[in-house]
Amino acid sequence: MKIVLVHNTYQLPGGEDVVFRNECNLLKSAGHEVIEYQRSNHDVSNFVSIRRLALARETIWASDTRHEFRKLLEREKPDVVHVHNTFVRISPSIYWACRDARVPVVQTLHNYRLLCPGANLFRDGKVCEECMDFGLFRGLRHACYRNSRPATAVVAAMLATHRVLGTWSRLIDYYLVPTQFARRKFIAGGLPAGKILVKPNFVHPDPGEGKGERSCALYVGRLSPEKGVHTLLAAWARLSSQVPLQIVGDGPLRTELEQSVRQRGLTNVSFRGNLPWEDAMAAMKRARCLILPSECYEGALPLTVVEAFACGTPVISSRLGAMQDLISDGCTGLQFNPGDAQDLASKVERLWTRPNEMAAMGKLGRREYEEKYTAESSCKILLTTYRRAIKKVNMPAADVPAVSAASSLLDGPTLHRQEN
Repeated sequence: MKIVLVHNTYQLPGGEDVVFRNECNLLKSAGHEVIEYQRSNHDVSNFVSIRRLALARETIWASDTRHEFRKLLEREKPDVVHVHNTFVRISPSIYWACRDARVPVVQTLHNYRLLCPGANLFRDGKVCEECMDFGLFRGLRHACYRNSRPATAVVAAMLATHRVLGTWSRLIDYYLVPTQFARRKFIAGGLPAGKILVKPNFVHPDPGEGKGERSCALYVGRLSPEKGVHTLLAAWARLSSQVPLQIVGDGPLRTELEQSVRQRGLTNVSFRGNLPWEDAMAAMKRARCLILPSECYEGALPLTVVEAFACGTPVISSRLGAMQDLISDGCTGLQFNPGDAQDLASKVERLWTRPNEMAAMGKLGRREYEEKYTAESSCKILLTTYRRAIKKVNMPAADVPAVSAASSLLDGPTLHRQEN
């Protein structure tokens, strides 16, 4: 099978970039021909004012991308296009190139961008669904994207424009989401239920189950407000036991968190920064538990959870969003009330003082990994979805001419001159 994988990388690498690369390598190793189409947001912050105005329009509709992508489809004639992210440099215009070429489209939804300009349904330290309840432009009131009303307006305009054009409902054959929670949320947000399939993320290569001494608790992730790291440190200040905590990762709160650790006298907390994957997995195998204190929904299946399962490490997570689907309370880990430092501290004490219970949970997590989160199971779901999308390619599409005419207004005269 010939597959075009599409991804717009972010300024700060994250889980989406890892999933894209993992799936690219997975499909290649399975013998499929993979063509990568990528753009990057790395230089966006350096744009001068006039270029920023052009970028705002391109975020909604990038005519040059549509033209370039249509030429790629004509040249390569792929069986399917699988999109991971188009924000901001690629834009949704590529879906129309796929429709023009009659190539089926599969889209992975890594976050809640289609429902929320800020992408994570999180604001002011708590879950926020106002844009689902009152409309996308509600985010302007709170400047939800990058704390900027103009930037939020651009994102909201992009989402609203493609709702009107039918891009999300008509031009994408199947959506892939990592959890049942995400599926329910997108259905509530208006996406067609029959198009949304669940495909968990996977970990490959298998890091193997940790066999040695379990000597610490571990946090792995971005150091940002929605991740609940302040709650994590507040819980550590309440522990009656001296539980070593290693914090792996970086982000905008690191300096503030390091200062908090010093002020609280938490000599058992250490910051290790970003680590190579192999080193992070070694730390996971030495951990008695992974702490996931997120105070947001975690739209994508957090890879750290799957990695912990693979390493036989139980997870203590907030009882919120996707984590409720992933961690079976009392079986593969424990759950605590979001933002409740005392509840988190009690769960940490429980696992730390009951090593046999911890080991049993780790074994169940390892079984969960082997049943749901291997490369083999992920590849099977991907290929099944691709085949289903390909079967739909010859179905009647009576609405295409009218919708395509609407899209041509966005292309403007520049693209028409290129094509004539």
